[in-house]
Amino acid sequence: MKRSDYMEVAHKAMTQIKKGAFLTVKSGESINTMTIGWATIGYVWRKPIVMVAVRLTRHTFGIIETAEDFTVTIPSSDMKKEIMFCGTKSGRDCDKFKECNLQISDSQKVTTPIIKVPGIHYECKIVYKSAMDPAYLNQEYDTGLYPQKDYHTLYFGEIVDCYQID
Repeated sequence: MKRSDYMEVAHKAMTQIKKGAFLTVKSGESINTMTIGWATIGYVWRKPIVMVAVRLTRHTFGIIETAEDFTVTIPSSDMKKEIMFCGTKSGRDCDKFKECNLQISDSQKVTTPIIKVPGIHYECKIVYKSAMDPAYLNQEYDTGLYPQKDYHTLYFGEIVDCYQID
């Protein structure tokens, strides 16, 4: 494991997130991972932050609502099949870890584990969440990205650890 400055790897991470990454959340005994293609990495409230978006219709939503943290795993190897599966199947109906043969590993500083694959790993403590209010959303985005009106809740996670596994 190689420790990384969160911004040092941010460009690489964001390039990969557009292709798909894993958002993993654990609360109590409940754990789920899902594919994300939207996120942002930056600096807010004097802290390094990863912001992820989760629709309330997702199984992950019920877990992240009671969680204290989350992890983002950005694989460096080809995981198109697993990313597609985790983005189209619900954790309500199947065990994604078993179905995709995804191994988890304890995180360094948060409760939620990481997906044990080569790549960039962000461990994040949830510091703020906000349900989207369509009244403040650009109309073009609203009609183009939310035709079913299934808006996201945005979760801001303070980056408490960032590292790469080869």
